Amino acid sequence: MFEWLHYFSYARKFHQAGVLGMNARNYKIIAHYNKRSLYPLVDDKVKTKQLANSIDINTPHMIGVIEHQYEVIDLPKIVRGHKEFVVKPAHGSQGKGVLVIKKYQDGHYTTASGKELRFREVYQHVSNILSGLYSLGGQYDVALVEELVHFSDVFKDYSFQGIPDVRVIVYKGYPALAMMRLATKESGGRANLHQGAVGVGLDIRTGNTLQAVCHNQPITHHPDTGADLMGLKVPFWREHLLIGAQAYELTGLGYLGADIVLDKDRGPMMLELNARPGLAIQIANGRGLINAIKKIDKDYPKNLSAEERVDYVLNHD
Repeated sequence: MFEWLHYFSYARKFHQAGVLGMNARNYKIIAHYNKRSLYPLVDDKVKTKQLANSIDINTPHMIGVIEHQYEVIDLPKIVRGHKEFVVKPAHGSQGKGVLVIKKYQDGHYTTASGKELRFREVYQHVSNILSGLYSLGGQYDVALVEELVHFSDVFKDYSFQGIPDVRVIVYKGYPALAMMRLATKESGGRANLHQGAVGVGLDIRTGNTLQAVCHNQPITHHPDTGADLMGLKVPFWREHLLIGAQAYELTGLGYLGADIVLDKDRGPMMLELNARPGLAIQIANGRGLINAIKKIDKDYPKNLSAEERVDYVLNHD
């Protein structure tokens, strides 16, 4: 009896805070605004990148694609002239299967963590990607080889080894919530909150820190670097939001997550899109998605361009 009362007490608090739950997200939002036929546009990273480039959305340059097992042996030819690169599954999720090579020379591969690999180990990793080890549903996959992002020095103290990224939740083309995800030693250099990464809630109008969490608990400093998270501010904020807003036209998805990184030379770049973005962003922000969604439905104008939608968000509460 008391356990049920305890459960309903928490449920009531979540509802009052406007927290969007998994079932509501799936059945009231995704099922209504994301046609299943559009999922391949975001579930396939190669297709997403090609579409983004067709409308001039900035993304990391593609070096090559390995589709078949017999092509794996050609990896050294594919990356010839590149001293660094990233290999990732085209249908992967949560950063699984991503191999970051920070230094490549004379058949030696050095990962982001400083581990030395031989070709046979890289060969095996790419083979695992093709077999579907890291893909959604275990389906056969292809390996995407792309340039390594050099994240901005602005964030050099905010992340442990991995590249920090901004996740923007976009609803009907409007940026609704945003957070920055920062890798930790525990997360293995991945910006995944469920694996111990830090989530920093960002003011959707300014790109400034609202609060920060790790394992759903509030923190003020990065657990590994000691950086003060309360002073974090994302530069080129409008450009970040614009990439998210443009993803709506790119995919036709009414609810999506856009993951964006800030390269020190090329500026904000879209890493990938997600038709089923997780809900931990609400914890990072200390506010729920329901109220933001209701506000967009009720008050925000229709039929605006991506730039006009972003400007509307930046200039209205």
